[in-house]
Order: sequence, then C-alpha cells, then structure tokens
Amino acid sequence: MTHVGAPLVELRQVTLTYPGPPPVPALRGTDLVVRHGEYLTVVGRSGSGKSTLLNILGLIDRPTAGAYLFEGVDVGTMRESLRTSLRARRIGLVFQAFHLLPHRTAEENVAIGLLYRGQPAHRRRQEAREALARVGLAHRAGATPPQLSGGERQRVAIARALVARPALLLCDEPTGNLDTTTAERILRLIAELHESGLAVVMITHDRGVAERGQRRILITDGVLTELTAEGIG
Repeated sequence: MTHVGAPLVELRQVTLTYPGPPPVPALRGTDLVVRHGEYLTVVGRSGSGKSTLLNILGLIDRPTAGAYLFEGVDVGTMRESLRTSLRARRIGLVFQAFHLLPHRTAEENVAIGLLYRGQPAHRRRQEAREALARVGLAHRAGATPPQLSGGERQRVAIARALVARPALLLCDEPTGNLDTTTAERILRLIAELHESGLAVVMITHDRGVAERGQRRILITDGVLTELTAEGIG
C-alpha cells in the first residue's frame, strides 16, 4: 500500500458563495486535509458542490472565505500568475469531457501541459512521449482525438495531467463518458498512478467508484461528511 505522508493540501473553513440575487452557497465552512500519497474520493449528487470543491483544490476558483494551504503555503495570498504557475507544476487535472484540441496530435495535446515550464519544444515533445508511454499510448502519439476511442482520449488527458510530474491528481468524473469496460481500465490506471506515489482526489456521483478510495467523503449541499466503509453503500 502507498505510504501516506505529510499534508499536501489543507482547507480551513473554506466557503464559496456565488453572487446573486440571491447568493448561492456552493461550499460551506469546509475543513479538509489531503496528504501526500493519499487516494480520496468525493461522492455526491449533481449540484452538491463536488465540482466547486475540485475547482478550489485545482486553483481554478478562489474561495469567498477561509484559507487554502498547498504544501504549507497559503495560496490565497498569491497573485493569479503565481497560482497559475503552481497549478501547472504541482496539480494535474482530468475532466469527464477530455478537453483535447481536436486538430492536434496526442503528443501535441500532452506537450501543452508543459507550456508554463519554459522548456524548449524538443524537450516538451520528449516528455510528452514519455507520459503517453506511461499510460500505454506510445503507439498513438501521432493520432488526433477524432482518431482515438473514448478510452484513448481519456488516457491522453491523463498523460497531459501527468507530464509535469504533479504531486496531486484531481479527477472530475473521469469515467462519466465511457462504457463500463473502458471505465474500469481508466480506474485501474488511476489506481496504479496512486500506487506509484501520486495523491489522487476523485470526484464522482458513483458510489461504486467512490469505494476505491482510501478515504471517502460525502458532499451534500456544500457540506462534507467523512464516510466509513459501512456508510458508503
């Protein structure tokens, strides 16, 4: 089993309220710690606040109140350019809809994940090929998204998330657009990445998927509740 280490991210009384009228509270007074090497799943119905939580963890949205620490640093005090740089270097994001550029090859789509690193083009291409090999797609590096299956496109998206060697992988319903067999392959791949030492936070509406986490969190109307093994069914 993967060793779980020191805190990687920490939310302290984090709230996010969307302005109205009327104001809509999406996350309420949230405390959460995710440690290095941990696999956390967050389950909840549509509209429960799952994506809001992921967007805060991924430094996409800023909370209305509270503090977010990443490896002990309060990211709320950072200007946006530094937050963007931190996200590019330390956080990988995988979405249900893949978000690949349709006219770029798999290799080019993955290399986009290194644009903020300031590396020369040949080095970005080399690291993109290595990331594709890690997800079993070295042979498809020259294919464009329309030439790839849904499972292959999601693996390209995972390679793009991994190419900068992040500490945290955030997954938002990564199997939602896939058939059952392909979804199982993607979930096994994510489990293997976790076993290699990567911290994973998986957002899902599927309690069967949520059971794969070391820790499981239920989110209801923006409120988090830790689940026991018995409480998730």
